[in-house]
Amino acid sequence: MQHLDVQVVERGLAWLSAGETIWFCTVLSTFGSSPRAPGSIMVARGDGRHLGSLSGGCVEEDFLARVQRGEFSQRVSVERYGDQRDRPAVEHRLPVQLPCGGILEVLIERLTPEHGNRQHLAELLAVLRGQRQKIRTVSLVDGCSSLFPVAHTDGDTVSVTADIASIRVGPASRLVIAGLSSVARTCAEFAVALGYEVILCEPREEEYRDFHLAGVRLEKIFPSRFIAEAGNCHQQTAVVAMTHDPRIDDLAMMEAVKTDAFYIGVMGSRRTSDKRATRLLSTGGLTAEELDRIHMPIGLALGSKTPAEIALAVMADILRVQRGIRRDAL
Repeated sequence: MQHLDVQVVERGLAWLSAGETIWFCTVLSTFGSSPRAPGSIMVARGDGRHLGSLSGGCVEEDFLARVQRGEFSQRVSVERYGDQRDRPAVEHRLPVQLPCGGILEVLIERLTPEHGNRQHLAELLAVLRGQRQKIRTVSLVDGCSSLFPVAHTDGDTVSVTADIASIRVGPASRLVIAGLSSVARTCAEFAVALGYEVILCEPREEEYRDFHLAGVRLEKIFPSRFIAEAGNCHQQTAVVAMTHDPRIDDLAMMEAVKTDAFYIGVMGSRRTSDKRATRLLSTGGLTAEELDRIHMPIGLALGSKTPAEIALAVMADILRVQRGIRRDAL
């Protein structure tokens, strides 16, 4: 899940609490090219105000216009966008065509401001802010929804049977950056744009004194302390260190391997990485298995030279691992 999803559910819960009816939309499936992946969400009110997205804009425009015309009054429905067979003769409108030529199906839930709906969104918000994934099920018959624990963290984001949609939800993707550097700054900018919750840990006042980056939370403590605190690194967390300062980088790695973080990486040449591996094994007390969890050198081998190029290689590798793609499959 993206950090934006947290804001979407927060907004939906706030609107319900204020007595508003909302439409909670989830991308169920995509065919061909499509701007958003299955599981992407959007929330809207009857006056057209909304947060989140389902596509590059064309789907949202059509959906919001139809909501304001009084459509989608049923508790639950599934709408198919981008298909040439989409009912233009009946509804006197042209079918929405995605610019990329893809097709997507959207689950649309109309939620009134009753206690059960508010409670469900509050529970969903807790999952997004929490530590573990759950499965959100929605009946395609009556719209009843529930959240269930999952035994395995892998699997399809969305699966649909004849009458049930099952959506895997979990902690919003988080990037913990150990220490500030030119590469770290650019990496943070990329991560914010990609929808990550970004936390920068920097204890050196001379480094963070003039630091400000929209969407980035600054923690003025040693990264190793932050990483070691319970709940700060969950299954959707990536931890990266890019300062060349062993007090920052090495200590961060030593704590990160004890967490559930899905990606752990530290910047340095092959020679520097070999020396760091020796230190972490001998004086850091890491096992060979823990050391294998660390990506060093960090990032994809793109021949990167500038801070922006290195940051791009780092974020590309994080995304690769998060999507479960092997390096040799690129």
